Amino acid sequence: MIGDSSYDRMLQECLKGELRIVNAGLPQNRKSLSSLLGEEYPHVKCSDSSVHSFKRKELEYLASLINANEQVALLLPILIELGANKAEAAIICQTGIEEEIISKILNMPAQPQNGRITIYKPQLTLLRRVLKTTTQYIFTQKILK
Repeated sequence: MIGDSSYDRMLQECLKGELRIVNAGLPQNRKSLSSLLGEEYPHVKCSDSSVHSFKRKELEYLASLINANEQVALLLPILIELGANKAEAAIICQTGIEEEIISKILNMPAQPQNGRITIYKPQLTLLRRVLKTTTQYIFTQKILK
């Protein structure tokens, strides 16, 4: 079991440092779908000073799935958490609009639990095929459920 020895604790600390590195490109702030649609070059600034750009076609597709009020509330990019369980991913669901979008794209009910929608790798592949620039990965050490 991880955490039982000094070696395990040291390994956990190393992993935390590595996770900071792989997550350096996360957005400083996310923007609403409606505000991104109003930008000439839709983008957000990332923690590592880079810029994450959105394809207008994806933004328009998302807008077609939800109403105007939901477009104001939906923050992008949608974050997909990848953890220790390699078979699953979790979509961070802060507004409930993510649930509606995921349900429509995957053509199945999406049930959030603890602010996350659990999906499996084949579903993740389908989702990322449609929402390549409007989603972004966040890596964690925890086992997702």
